Amino acid sequence: MTDSANPSAIRSQTEITEALLSLMHKYPYDEITVKQIILEARLARKTFYRNFTSKDDVLRSLIKRTLRDYFDIVNNAQGDMLETAFSFADRNRELLMLLGRNGMFHVILQCTNEYLPFLRNSLLSEQNPSLPLFDGLDADYLMALNIGAVWNVTALWVHRGMTDSADDVRRMCETYLERIKESGLK
Repeated sequence: MTDSANPSAIRSQTEITEALLSLMHKYPYDEITVKQIILEARLARKTFYRNFTSKDDVLRSLIKRTLRDYFDIVNNAQGDMLETAFSFADRNRELLMLLGRNGMFHVILQCTNEYLPFLRNSLLSEQNPSLPLFDGLDADYLMALNIGAVWNVTALWVHRGMTDSADDVRRMCETYLERIKESGLK
């Protein structure tokens, strides 16, 4: 995606993204073409290619924007990290369900891994309330552990249709972690 602060470019990017999401409700992702996105968005072909290189670029930019929002919330969270993660997933249910239905949940993890260097810098910032958790430990491993666990649980939740509430999923994970701690198992 071409980054731009131009209101016209932002509006076009939004229309293109919304067109892709609309089409994903109707068709499998693999069957959607750039031409369909252009027709759905009612934009010129050159407008599409001025903003994106492909339909994958549209999807990845949407996921990256969503992840930036997520990590901004995580970095400023004062409370329960699992609550933050599952509440955020619940608020982005439509996107997650579309990705799950199309067997593309792995794209979230790929985009997250691309974001890790930026995340590390914010995690290790003095303003981050979680900084003491990383003291003396390799932040890269800990981020991978946390992200992998949360996103795999989220992937299962999506696979099951997100029928359980975000609070139920969070409480189940917290109960399990508490049992590990109490049992002395490592």
